[in-house]
Amino acid sequence: MFNKLKDLNWSPPPGWNAITTIDMHTGGEPLRILVDGYPEIKGGSILEKRRYFRDHLDHIRKGIMWEPRGHADMYGAVVTEPCTENADFGIFFLHNEGYSTMCGHAIIAITKFALDTGLVHKTGVSPELIIDAPPGQIISTGNRKNDVVQSVSFNNVASFVLYRDQETELQGWGTIRYDVAFGGAFYAIVDADSVSISLEASNIANLIEMGMRIKGNVIKERNITHPYEQDLSFLYGTIFTGKSKDPALDSRNVCIFANGEVDRSATGSGVSARAALHYERGELNPGEKMKIESIVGTTMEVEIAGLTTFGPYSALIPRVSGSASFTGKNSFWFDPEDPLKEGFIIR
Repeated sequence: MFNKLKDLNWSPPPGWNAITTIDMHTGGEPLRILVDGYPEIKGGSILEKRRYFRDHLDHIRKGIMWEPRGHADMYGAVVTEPCTENADFGIFFLHNEGYSTMCGHAIIAITKFALDTGLVHKTGVSPELIIDAPPGQIISTGNRKNDVVQSVSFNNVASFVLYRDQETELQGWGTIRYDVAFGGAFYAIVDADSVSISLEASNIANLIEMGMRIKGNVIKERNITHPYEQDLSFLYGTIFTGKSKDPALDSRNVCIFANGEVDRSATGSGVSARAALHYERGELNPGEKMKIESIVGTTMEVEIAGLTTFGPYSALIPRVSGSASFTGKNSFWFDPEDPLKEGFIIR
């Protein structure tokens, strides 16, 4: 007799590992949050915990981010207990290549997750969270309506320009002008019109190829050094900027990061880096806002919340705003006899 699917009560055999995730998206960019099934993550700080996960539990990242459970553009986060006295919790970030230093879309989603699920209990229409993240503490605010978070704003870490008006030669494209700025991660920022590349989703293969080649050149030709943390001293991606389809918006952003991943959102750390660059160019002043469109037409807003210094650099504190949604809950099983249990990636 055929059983209706709703009546099935099958469980995996003993010996199978199971990891539970909550899936969300911010502006179309996925976030897979690991919530259960993984071992203790040791370390006294978020960077130590991230290092421990990388060195001892990286098979979990691959199994959850990569195919067949994920895909080349999947993105994830691990929530930990707080590492500083006043923080609500900690977080570090996963992707197809490894571990990122900062992720604005993840902060937006994790704020909604923490408040809507009751992971952190706080009252009021604008509860504030303090989050331990790899580049430092992040302060985020959930904007509620009928006890549900509708949007999130967060003060990012100090953002600054590392290099201005640099050039590199790219075979097939000629001379490429770029800037490098930090918004929690380092990005090479390129004007799309200057290299005659379309920021449409239909042109994604060319965007990935050019973005990765620019990233490779910059890594070879420039020292990318964070003032305080060696773990943050690397170029994360390339951001192409251009005109928005909507004249009411300031511009469009397409970020190619990690191993050719394409951010579907406007990129929270990316718009933070852009705020630092536009401020240095005299194009954005404290208190002014920019609304930036993603490759799928969703938006994030960034403004300069304050000015500061960071090591030897003049810097600013960006405030980034956006919204996130829940998409599902998964229990991923790992059959020990499955030859592909740790996943694979084709890119």
